[in-house]
Amino acid sequence: MKIRKTVIWPGAIICGLGVVYALLPGYTKNSLVYLFPGIEDYKIFDNRAVKTGIAQPWGVAVDYMKCDLLPAERDTLEAYKSVAYLVVQNDSIVYEEYWEGYSEKSLSNSFSAAKSIVGLLIGAAVQDGYIKSVDQCVGDFIREYKVSPNNQLKIKDLLTMSSGLNWNESYSNPFSITTKAYYGENVNQLVKELKVVETPGKEFNYKSGNTQLLALILKNVTGKSLSNYASEKLWKPLGAENEALWSLDMPNGDEKAYCCLNSNARDFARIGKVILNNGNINGQQLISEEYIQASISPASYLVDHKDRKEVDFYGYHWWILNYKGEQIPYARGIYGQYIIVLRKENAIVVRLGHKRNNDKIDHHPAEIFSYVSTAKRMLSERKK
Repeated sequence: MKIRKTVIWPGAIICGLGVVYALLPGYTKNSLVYLFPGIEDYKIFDNRAVKTGIAQPWGVAVDYMKCDLLPAERDTLEAYKSVAYLVVQNDSIVYEEYWEGYSEKSLSNSFSAAKSIVGLLIGAAVQDGYIKSVDQCVGDFIREYKVSPNNQLKIKDLLTMSSGLNWNESYSNPFSITTKAYYGENVNQLVKELKVVETPGKEFNYKSGNTQLLALILKNVTGKSLSNYASEKLWKPLGAENEALWSLDMPNGDEKAYCCLNSNARDFARIGKVILNNGNINGQQLISEEYIQASISPASYLVDHKDRKEVDFYGYHWWILNYKGEQIPYARGIYGQYIIVLRKENAIVVRLGHKRNNDKIDHHPAEIFSYVSTAKRMLSERKK
């Protein structure tokens, strides 16, 4: 008796895979095509310009580039594939270096550092009177959040990443809501459909959907796109030199607020200036000092959902690094996009690049300590 062997021809396999691919959602197809997000993804998305006004270039320090990186410092920057490292003190550039052909005008994706910018824009909206208080319910601004259980959610819960919403912050799953938000369309509709599944205001649990809801609130109260409001409240008053691009979910759509503001190191540094100046830009109080202080103070009434410890590392969409007893606020993105504010030195540090350390020290990527110590060393040597 002969046993017949079934032969599966390569063409059949390819055809079958083609059928499976055709049935996948559009955002999953995009994630498979592009595989991993990159710092130049603005080239594959539609974008809206964050427009400039009158440029106010940074000064150049008299000792500009007189300080060299130590070998170990350079090793760290290059090991994590940096494309920019910038140090500004007293409104003057002390040090800047670029890699891979990047320059002071090259665009690079902020990734989640954009969250800190959205946090500042909420402060501007409070200052403008669009929002009475961060203790207002989200349902005051978004109809879908007027009913239980979502009616208990407050703006402050979104700012402090304690919303209790059913958002899954998964970057590696091509079917996750995070992937759908990044590669899909109609991101605001996506967050309108979220549900509160845990009591808000109790546990820190980082979720990008929180930031997107804040952006939707801003759109509803100002009647402006997020890019236009950012231009009005930040880019123009801060004297940015180059237009930024905020990536959209579709042509003429909405900004992906939780990520995807594309700019350069020099203009990103201006966001740090808002923190240094306590919200006062060229004599105009665009964001109240009270709100700035709340942004960079730990939401210590929360506990972290993983280690159950008191939150001492996050405020209103700003991370807070405890560095040798000093609390240092900073914005951060998934590949080590950092806007670091050294208030003690009246300085700002920006690092942009392709990688960051996956290991954390007290909730902070391990390599950020090197970027801070490098800048502090340089700035201390200026005094000698």
